[in-house]
Amino acid sequence: MPVKAIIIGIGATIIFDLWGQLLKVLFKINPSDICILGRWVLYMTGGKFTHQNILKVQTKQYECAAGWAFHYLTGISLSLLFIFIVGYKWLSAPEVLPALVYGIVTVIAPLFIMQPAFGFGFAGSKTPIPAQTRLRSLMNHTAFGIGLYAAAVLLNLF
Repeated sequence: MPVKAIIIGIGATIIFDLWGQLLKVLFKINPSDICILGRWVLYMTGGKFTHQNILKVQTKQYECAAGWAFHYLTGISLSLLFIFIVGYKWLSAPEVLPALVYGIVTVIAPLFIMQPAFGFGFAGSKTPIPAQTRLRSLMNHTAFGIGLYAAAVLLNLF
């Protein structure tokens, strides 16, 4: 069972990333910079958890690789938590609504943990266009929820 949840987490994270690329192509909205995530993670290993503005701190070697690894590990972890919440039966009979609601709820992490830690303010309040930052986060995490469902449906085909 955990293997299925891991595969679903990877699939949902791929959907999250593809959605970001679609927003870039259609609306010229840049996707989340995964290298910044890696920079944050690498600074945390040295005890630095928050920044005035993470964009202005020195880059770290391998921050992009660390960011991608953490991004996908987060997607897997969120998938495992989702399956724990809804139960293993969901894996064999996935329903879209629980996955969609869960994906939307996960937007709490970037809005109230990551963005403040990056120095971007709560819910991106210190970014140049806070409404766009919030909407992008919401759309990305909605895509993650849809990805949970889509990955589970695809997995059940095999």
